[in-house]
Amino acid sequence: MSEPNNNQRILIAEDDMPLMQGLALNLKNEGYEIFQATSGEACVNLAVQHNPHLILLDQMLTDGSGLDVCRQLRQKGIEAIIIFVTVKAQELDKVVGLEVGADDYVTKPFSLRELVARIRAHLRRRPQHDNDELTHYNFGDVELDFARFTARRKKKPIDLTPKEFEVMRLFVHCRGEVVTRDRMLESIWGYDTSSTTRTVDTHILKLRQKLEPDPVQPRYILSIYGEGYKFVG
Repeated sequence: MSEPNNNQRILIAEDDMPLMQGLALNLKNEGYEIFQATSGEACVNLAVQHNPHLILLDQMLTDGSGLDVCRQLRQKGIEAIIIFVTVKAQELDKVVGLEVGADDYVTKPFSLRELVARIRAHLRRRPQHDNDELTHYNFGDVELDFARFTARRKKKPIDLTPKEFEVMRLFVHCRGEVVTRDRMLESIWGYDTSSTTRTVDTHILKLRQKLEPDPVQPRYILSIYGEGYKFVG
């Protein structure tokens, strides 16, 4: 058996019982604490109850789409790493899965060794929050609530995606410092090899449109030529 993984919790949501039992057994042997669900409803309830560090989520569950479950998890403020495990291998399926809040995508059949490696890589990169975990931050006329995944500007709600919240969380933690595009890719997109620096620039453009008084002449999210971005809010 591997060394204990610091009580890291993994939730497996999968309607193929033999597959789920096999994954659970192997991940327990890696030292993780495992929770299991065959339905979306059970997955959401267990996530709220146990606050897992990572969720393996099938896109096709007994009571509906894993995409809807992923949306519900993010709407409830669940910040766990979410890896879709599914037979759907089309590029569009992957894009939609990532857009609704997933962090990675593994298609069946898959290598157990590769899946465990991805899990380890994601959990290594996961920020280790302490008692000073960031929950709220205000700048200008913007209010960010990282605990509830809500945002307001001039007291009016703004729709930010989970990835946009993660970009802003990184910016706030590193305010006043230059954050390179490569660092953003590593910290936020991790193992998703389809993401590029263009992905970062697209998210910055959208954040400026939503948060800046004048997106053309940004006041808070500044471009540092040849390096990346600096948040000065």
